[in-house]
Amino acid sequence: EILAANQIDYKEAEASGMNTTMLDRLMLSPTRLQSMAQDVRVVTTLPDPVGDIFDMHTLPNGLQVGKKRVPLGVIGAIYESRPNVTIDVSVLCLKSGNTVILRGGTEAIHSNNALAKVVQDASMRTGIPDGTVQFIENTDRTMINHLLKMGDIINLIIPRGGSELIKYVSE
Repeated sequence: EILAANQIDYKEAEASGMNTTMLDRLMLSPTRLQSMAQDVRVVTTLPDPVGDIFDMHTLPNGLQVGKKRVPLGVIGAIYESRPNVTIDVSVLCLKSGNTVILRGGTEAIHSNNALAKVVQDASMRTGIPDGTVQFIENTDRTMINHLLKMGDIINLIIPRGGSELIKYVSE
């Protein structure tokens, strides 16, 4: 299903005149899917960062202070035509105890949708609550503006893409 969805994206991008470098970033293959799966396995073997206490020290008055790693909350990820980002961002957010809202580029909408469904299904099978990984299927660019104005709900927005996207999100 993922490869079939990716073929739709690839053919549409190729027909629209996307350059070969971007087409290569968009393309998925069995080998690339295997590599993505292996990356997920690597992240799952990392120690759980949530609740880790470090840099503890005792003040002269006897009070102990330190730092504790906690989830950020809701992370929004806005990215372009790299379907692997759907998996990369999802697994890192889940590992660190965060909820994620994914908004991928129009060029990879079918691929990203298929990949997001895999993450959502796998998450629910392991007991992660439904809705922890969300994917915005609407490719209208105004959706980015809505995400950027949701500071009361989204704790962090990560722009993953070219300099124009990063500048736009930063501004």
